[in-house]
Amino acid sequence: MKIAFCCTGTRPEPWLEGLSAALPQAQIQVWESGAPQADCAVVWAPPQQFIDEQPGLRALFNIGAGVDALLRLALPPGLAVVRLEDAGMSVQMAEYVCHALVRHFREFDAYEAAARQGQWSFRKPRLRSDFPVGIMGLGVLGERVARAVAQFDFPVNGWSRSPRTLPGVRTFSGAEGLRDFLAASRVLVNLLPLTPETDNILNRETLGALQPGGYVINVARGAHLVEADLLALLDEGHLAGATLDVFRTEPLPADHPFWQHPAITVTPHTSARTLRDESIAQIAEKIARLHRGEAVGGVVDVARGY
Repeated sequence: MKIAFCCTGTRPEPWLEGLSAALPQAQIQVWESGAPQADCAVVWAPPQQFIDEQPGLRALFNIGAGVDALLRLALPPGLAVVRLEDAGMSVQMAEYVCHALVRHFREFDAYEAAARQGQWSFRKPRLRSDFPVGIMGLGVLGERVARAVAQFDFPVNGWSRSPRTLPGVRTFSGAEGLRDFLAASRVLVNLLPLTPETDNILNRETLGALQPGGYVINVARGAHLVEADLLALLDEGHLAGATLDVFRTEPLPADHPFWQHPAITVTPHTSARTLRDESIAQIAEKIARLHRGEAVGGVVDVARGY
């Protein structure tokens, strides 16, 4: 079995070492133009040239959960795209979202500002029932986040393309359920995959449908958010703030208005980082199952985009 490694911006040596240890019978090498044909590939944002020069590939194993960069390529029919199903990312995402949620709800940003000025002051406690949390996207990550948020006794709503049932979560689905989901939510957490249908989904219409004083947490993709619409709704007072971890341009340009906006918290795409050892173990197991002709989890429906 021959495996090509083509991961843009990733140091290959630790991955090759780990994959070789997990798959000792495999031949694994970093792809270069003109390299021999491989049976499958471990990838992150590969160029179109890689796909064009490797027509014999059976599967692409992505080293992340999001596959939008792969689906922008011209992929041959029948080439399987396989994503990571967790590999330590879901608990990181739950930590991040809960931190952002609690920081906003408990007004810790206001306390931090007061402390910098040497002020000892209290704020009136707020009711969790007044801050229903809506989670867009109920896949592996979204489900884990929903369970974590529910542990803090916030009302939890969930929206997905297809109907889902989750204990303790009020679920909505499809285009017909989106408006009711938004109207029932004050804090919005975006965990959707990026597809043509979800591009720009966080816009004036959808964000404006949130309850007054809404708060936005975007941990999916920057292209989901219409930035000008968010800024306008913040300045108009309909939204109270936002925590943003993903952006249309990364790194976020130094002159971008998000940096200086008092109601926006920016983090550098760090909500759920790929954990190499866990990812290698999962990918190696999937490759071994594929080689044995067994079913593999995490196969992406290319037509749907996730």
